[in-house]
Amino acid sequence: QVQLVEAGGGLVQAGGSLRPSCAASGRPFSSYVMGWFGRVPGKDRELVASISWNGGRTAYGDSVRGRFTISRDNAKNTVYLQMNSLNPEDTAVYYCAAATEVTRNAKGYNYWGQGTQVTVSS
Repeated sequence: QVQLVEAGGGLVQAGGSLRPSCAASGRPFSSYVMGWFGRVPGKDRELVASISWNGGRTAYGDSVRGRFTISRDNAKNTVYLQMNSLNPEDTAVYYCAAATEVTRNAKGYNYWGQGTQVTVSS
């Protein structure tokens, strides 16, 4: 079992930045691929970014590539999502998730946090 707790969402103006974090506890953090997913009402969760076990491989959704950066600190059992140049279309609940294999599919992630709201005002 892995427990995931997100923090660092909030309200920001367009063009601003946020850096949500996700702290993990339970089984060894370095055993898991970590991902961030965004969800808006009426839609399924979509991959925002993912990072491999040692951080050597990352993947991004098309709408955030070049603006968001995912990173992890295995010594601190924490994964981060640096969000720059935010726009109102980025408004969503952002979930941290853990998987045992590299995948872009939300169904491949075994553990989920409770989510953190990010709201971008115009």
